[in-house]
Amino acid sequence: MSTEQGSHSNYRRTLGTTALTAVGLGSIIGSGWLFGAERAAVLAGPAAIFAWVIGAVVALTIALTYTELGSMFPKAGGMVRYGQFSHGSLAGYMAAWANWIAIVSVIPGEATASIQYMSSWKFGWAEHLFDGKELTGTGLAAASVLVVFYFFLNWFAITLFAKTNNAITVFKVVVPVLTAGALIFAHFDTSNVGSAHGGFAPNGWSAVFSAVAVAGIVWAFNGFQSPLNMAAEARNPGKSLPKAVIGSILIALVIYIALQIAFLMAVPAADLSGGWNTLAYKSPLADLSITWGLNWLALLLYADAFISPSGTGMIYAATTSRMINGVQENGHLPKVFGKVDPKTGVPKPALLLNLAISFVFLAVFRGWGSIAEIVGVATVISYITGPVAVMSLRRIAPDMKRPVKLKAMPVIAPIAMIFGSLVMYWARWPLTGKVIFIMAIGLPIWAWYELRKPWAELKPHLKAGSWMVAYLLVMAVVSWAGGTEFGGKGYLPQGVDIVVVVLIALVFYVWGVRSAWRNPTLEQVEKEILAADVAEAAEEPELAKTK
Repeated sequence: MSTEQGSHSNYRRTLGTTALTAVGLGSIIGSGWLFGAERAAVLAGPAAIFAWVIGAVVALTIALTYTELGSMFPKAGGMVRYGQFSHGSLAGYMAAWANWIAIVSVIPGEATASIQYMSSWKFGWAEHLFDGKELTGTGLAAASVLVVFYFFLNWFAITLFAKTNNAITVFKVVVPVLTAGALIFAHFDTSNVGSAHGGFAPNGWSAVFSAVAVAGIVWAFNGFQSPLNMAAEARNPGKSLPKAVIGSILIALVIYIALQIAFLMAVPAADLSGGWNTLAYKSPLADLSITWGLNWLALLLYADAFISPSGTGMIYAATTSRMINGVQENGHLPKVFGKVDPKTGVPKPALLLNLAISFVFLAVFRGWGSIAEIVGVATVISYITGPVAVMSLRRIAPDMKRPVKLKAMPVIAPIAMIFGSLVMYWARWPLTGKVIFIMAIGLPIWAWYELRKPWAELKPHLKAGSWMVAYLLVMAVVSWAGGTEFGGKGYLPQGVDIVVVVLIALVFYVWGVRSAWRNPTLEQVEKEILAADVAEAAEEPELAKTK
């Protein structure tokens, strides 16, 4: 039995479609809805409604590629492994690093969101938690306590996690729906979207696109991958994973649009005297509730500012530990991080590592907005391996079992690559450059494990992964040289820049698919899946006799 098989044998297949959908929806509805409506409106005005739709379309298109991969490889930490299966260690590591950075930083982000909302309480001590831009020392200490709490709930057993999360998810769905309805009923001023405040799109459509990337919208939909990262604990991954992923995105979209409309119409006209970009609420939805006499709703929102982000933080504490488990199995972390406690089914060493990293992010990025920007771009970088990997595996492993196989995938995959590339470009320079630099910081870890290998063994990994390195460098250059509306130097005229990004996405998509190869990791996982299928087939007659 391989090390990987041994570690995964300790996971418990206890999560059904409902539990996995709760995991996805619980990840999606975190702090994004508490701040996203205001941040999107500040950037895009009333046209922010379309930013949520665009974000959902992007997430759904990319998610479709990952549902096929997730059903093929129902393993813990799934999304950090697919690039390794299709392209070997370099591309696999870069995708895993980007995905891990995007997800682990959400944990302190959710804690920060809770403390920011608390700073609006009418108590002297609460007002000193947040200075308007970032957490104070006291606020940082309070957020640290929340982060420890998230990990504490994951320490004992996956069944405790599932039961706790299902209850929290119900609350997390009810409160946003109630908030949208109450604000719409209390004050619905349609003149807010009129010409007096700059019209429907006061900052142009480029601002709408930027809002998708940096207003927390990518962050808000990013939770769709949580069910995939817990695939090793799914009872019937072939059926439950697609339903959970797609269902959670669509349910969340309806809630987010309702909240955005409610926010737009509830803002007092006096607060819009300087335009949408002058809004600066500490606790946006709670502040509006108090303005219109909905004190009960404000109290509920203050409570939910703990429960909703905490639920998401708890989920991400669970899924990131499975991701670390997957990175270790890729061969890029010490073996201790691949250990799963046989009694509880929890990867405790991985949990502790992510707890430490969460504290680092909490100390460096103390405001929800700054963390949301980093998460958004890192998430998009991690997304691009899905469309390439799914079609690469159809080429190099056509006979592998695919419980989910969409006929339209040859069209969906390149479109997903285009969408991901556009969102990365919309994130604006220099943010794109900064996050790509963060991606480069992780390469020494890869080098430590890989460069000691013989050249003949290392060469195919470098060759197969070179497309991803080149892609990130080219996207950084295009972002720098692109339109001024996206923070660039303006060397690429408006409209031309979008065409260039689309062409770049298609070129690297083709290069990525063609560079895939049957690497040792893929061959090993094929053997494991075949052995598992044989064992399952052998058990069926015995189970039939006992019935």
